[in-house]
Amino acid sequence: IGESLRTLIDDHGRGPVVRGSVCVILSDGLDVGDPELLGAQMERLSRLAHRVVWLNPLKGAAGYEPLARGMAAALPHVDVFRPGHDLQSLEEMADVVARL
Repeated sequence: IGESLRTLIDDHGRGPVVRGSVCVILSDGLDVGDPELLGAQMERLSRLAHRVVWLNPLKGAAGYEPLARGMAAALPHVDVFRPGHDLQSLEEMADVVARL
């Protein structure tokens, strides 16, 4: 995830694709890459974007805690952290983004 975000920001961070946008990431946060890289890229993204929304399909499970290294590194830079495990959660996300 960190490598992908770095590419996105390096290639499009100065234009309207990222700058001032509402960025939505849909991932379980079980990243196999370097959590420090992910944290650094999420920090960059949060400075450029209007808001960062992270939808995690695991968050829909009872008792879920964002303990995975990747999720823990990303979460401090996320404005909205919601479940993304079913159609209802995705529909709710559309309402959340509309209010941002």
